[in-house]
Amino acid sequence: MSLFAHSLQDSVALIAIGDLGEALAAGLAARIAHDQADPAVLGIVIAFSGVCGAADDAAQGSRFKELPDLLQQIEAGRKPVITVWQGVARDEVCEFGLACHARIMTGDARIGLTYVKRGLVPGAGGTQRLPRLSGLHAAFDLLLSGRIIEADEALRCGLVDFVSEKDALAEAIALVRRLSGTALRRTGLLSMPACQAVDIEHVTAPFLRRLRGQDAPQEIVRLVCLASTHDYALALAEEYATATNIAQGSQAAAFRHVAWAERDLARRVKEESKSARAIQSVGIVGAGTMGTGIAVAFLDVGYDVTLIEADDAALARGVQRIEAIYDRLVVGGRMPDAVRRERLERLLPHTELTALRSADLVLEAIFEDMNAKSALLAKLDAITKPSCVLATNTSYLNIDHMADGLADPSRLVGMHFFSPAHIMKMLEVVKATHTASDVVATALAVGRRLGKIAVVAGVCDGFIGNRIFSKYRALCEFMLEEGALPFEIDDALETYGFAMGPFAASDLAGLDISWARRKSLALTRHPDERYVPIADQICEMGRFGQKTGSGWYRYDKGKRLRDPEIDALVRAHAAKAGYPQKAWTADEIVARILAVMANEGLQILDDGIAAQASDIDLVLLNGYGFPAYRGGPMFAADQMGWERVVQLMESIASLSGPSFTVTPRIRALAADHSRIHAAV
Repeated sequence: MSLFAHSLQDSVALIAIGDLGEALAAGLAARIAHDQADPAVLGIVIAFSGVCGAADDAAQGSRFKELPDLLQQIEAGRKPVITVWQGVARDEVCEFGLACHARIMTGDARIGLTYVKRGLVPGAGGTQRLPRLSGLHAAFDLLLSGRIIEADEALRCGLVDFVSEKDALAEAIALVRRLSGTALRRTGLLSMPACQAVDIEHVTAPFLRRLRGQDAPQEIVRLVCLASTHDYALALAEEYATATNIAQGSQAAAFRHVAWAERDLARRVKEESKSARAIQSVGIVGAGTMGTGIAVAFLDVGYDVTLIEADDAALARGVQRIEAIYDRLVVGGRMPDAVRRERLERLLPHTELTALRSADLVLEAIFEDMNAKSALLAKLDAITKPSCVLATNTSYLNIDHMADGLADPSRLVGMHFFSPAHIMKMLEVVKATHTASDVVATALAVGRRLGKIAVVAGVCDGFIGNRIFSKYRALCEFMLEEGALPFEIDDALETYGFAMGPFAASDLAGLDISWARRKSLALTRHPDERYVPIADQICEMGRFGQKTGSGWYRYDKGKRLRDPEIDALVRAHAAKAGYPQKAWTADEIVARILAVMANEGLQILDDGIAAQASDIDLVLLNGYGFPAYRGGPMFAADQMGWERVVQLMESIASLSGPSFTVTPRIRALAADHSRIHAAV
């Protein structure tokens, strides 16, 4: 539905709206004012249908600038105005209904205020009217989570007067006739619960911890509390001013960039997926943590999965892992037991590769060893049908080398899942030199069905994400030799928005894993490459992270604690290394890390490993915990300015030898003040 439709039924004006922004532009306010003044009209029913709301964030301050005034006029009007929510009513459409004198939902409708998910705050009364209807606890929950709720929950919260299971419009018209001439329930006149500091802190603390560093959640809390201490009209004006200011800020811009990047990628994936092969039967070789997580991801969306392990004991452990994942969902009330049973019925455990003869897609998820993976893929090449797509879940290894041993290298593709594979949204689809275009399309289509953000990458050490991560991690270790301590680097990045800094994350993963990889690469390491042995020394001390109670930190009942022994170890090594020492600020640490990420990202673009800069941002956002409200490393570098990136990289390169070089394109970007994101 475009614009809005107007009719008169039983002396009640019925206005049907599909798009609120278009309706406002087409004169909705004038239409409502006319109906309010028409003596033949008893009241107004405004019906929203489809998916309404969540307007273009960039235009939030202008496209809906007349909405707050319109809603105050509706709220204060002498005739009843009833909202009917059908479909999904978000944000401005939800705020519209909160200002009306009654609200009706259809049983299948959903509503919510999702602003916080986009770095925004409500601007049309959401923080002022919602708590008056729902109470503080429910209001903070809905505003800070950005949840879309079902009709029954909305009824319990007091957001709707009743849920219609029959003819919502007829019921709304009847309600208008009953309310006509009576004292109307005006949301703004309802009593507002007092915001007690202790209670508010208790309710909001879990959300603010999760959303730390973001401006919008803090402002939402402030505005809701303002509702209990300020004049209603003044509080509404402050909300609108705050919403406009936040919408023009850097965090909202980062969220807009991420939304644009996701839409653009989805469009490209959808187009490329048109040539995909049909996939239903999937084989997964390797029933470890990664393999079973991948199996769950496939089972969850309807694939038939054959899970292969070398022996019965390992296979049984893998099946138990899968069952445990589903058992937790059932016990937690997030999955009916019937769904669990149906998914497990599509799981076929087996110890023989010959069980994969008829599979449409076979993915190997064994340990990260080139010889082992290559040998397995050669066996699969001989066993599977010619149309079967072969995929490897390698994180770093050269897929071209794996393809060398195949009779048909065109059917091998990389599908790099991130752990836990059934939860993490990122999927790198790695196109090797000989990978057929329809095989890449198939991997993308599978990723799309799995609900993953699937980005195509070329072949190199670490592809997109791990290639950047390895540079970022190396720089963090270099800074240890230049005066920084592990906790300082972690604190700086966590304050910036990362869930964990690199040293805390290493402790969580287990230091022995990366130690084994470093030892395997030692023989091929360039003799002039700068190498920091501190992590090796920590492993030699038997400190492998959280699982041993100590690593970069020590752990007391799971709590991470700074360890003076590690500080002393780092200081002693730094003194011997001979690099200039300095006291690092958090901003300096973050700026250097962003510069290195962006520098490597540009080199990845120049090498043809990634298609565009926004793809790099999506990989780091969804696979490595880069904070969404910062937009990704390439967007952040745009914001920081490439001149600053050049300065930082020159400083880093002067001490780092061949480990870091300044990507030529950075100098070009700095010279003409360019940006690499068309959407910025």
